[in-house]
Amino acid sequence: MSAAAEVLVIILSIVLSVFLVFAIILTVYLIGLTRQIRRVTDSAERTVDSVERAVSNASKLISPMVFADMINKVINKFKKNVNKKGEK
Repeated sequence: MSAAAEVLVIILSIVLSVFLVFAIILTVYLIGLTRQIRRVTDSAERTVDSVERAVSNASKLISPMVFADMINKVINKFKKNVNKKGEK
């Protein structure tokens, strides 16, 4: 092999080793980033679940209240009609 070819092989091996080191460092950072993203998504999922439970409980509570309010309005209208008929 000529001297020029040996120099090119040395330069290419150095460049490849530098890229290999950068690839390893990048892989380590990406693994850390994916772990952090997993923690954030787990936290968001827990938050959504708790909000969903709160909304479900609120809807269970509000449904009877709406029904009772409607019955109350009907009773009040009936009372007003009875009072108006009694006044005549």
